[in-house]
Amino acid sequence: MTLLEAIILGIIQGLTEFLPVSSSGHLELGKALFGGDQIPEESLLFTVMVHAATALSTIVVYRKDIVQLIGGVLKFKWNDEMKYALFIVISMIPVMIVGLFFEKEVSALFDGRIVLVGCMLLVTATLLFLTHRATHREGVIDAPKAGIIGVAQAIAILPGISRSGSTIATSLLLGVSRERAARFSFLMVLPPILGAALLKTMDFFESGTQVSTIDITPLVAGFVAAFVAGVFACRWMVRIVKQSKLSYFALYCAIVGVVAISVGVLVG
Repeated sequence: MTLLEAIILGIIQGLTEFLPVSSSGHLELGKALFGGDQIPEESLLFTVMVHAATALSTIVVYRKDIVQLIGGVLKFKWNDEMKYALFIVISMIPVMIVGLFFEKEVSALFDGRIVLVGCMLLVTATLLFLTHRATHREGVIDAPKAGIIGVAQAIAILPGISRSGSTIATSLLLGVSRERAARFSFLMVLPPILGAALLKTMDFFESGTQVSTIDITPLVAGFVAAFVAGVFACRWMVRIVKQSKLSYFALYCAIVGVVAISVGVLVG
């Protein structure tokens, strides 16, 4: 992997992790566009690095909320912070079930199926469009809503379904206020991202690859690019949600989805 490729991949990862356009869907479209496996793909260690970078960018943006949340939990009392932490745990259950019991089935979907990606992008577009029509309310997160939002996150494992788009849209449709919807969406993904990074790190060391044989420069460049892009995208996404401008991304996802389906049908 060249330095330029690492920077580009890092920027893409950082942007699409937060913007409601589906990072997995765009990766699959990129593979198809550049001829399948000809596009340079991240090594296992690079994947760990860029995912850790996006997690770090979330921590930086929401550092005050995270410190307050951890401080409240460490009091070991049934306070607001403990309740919020419980809601995050509840939201993780659906994606954990999918990851543990349906990993092979989900992995099979990531095989250049651009028609599927196109269809799922249309689903993302529909969800984002519906938020434009959702009544502006000031609802809060509770256990049932956290569970439903968690299901939306699990469904977003499909290539073409945006995780941030689906979770924020679901929150808004459930009556959660825009600021709370964005905050919960980005905080709830931290444990899964960190967990996935840990598992990939274990896979890397189990593979027997020697760290000394790997060029560290692209890894560092990719990490920095993903982190900077992630901070920018996270803050931008918060403003977008507050300003009710998700419909712009709905239009983008719809156009890319239609193009993907058309190309997939013609090529297939």
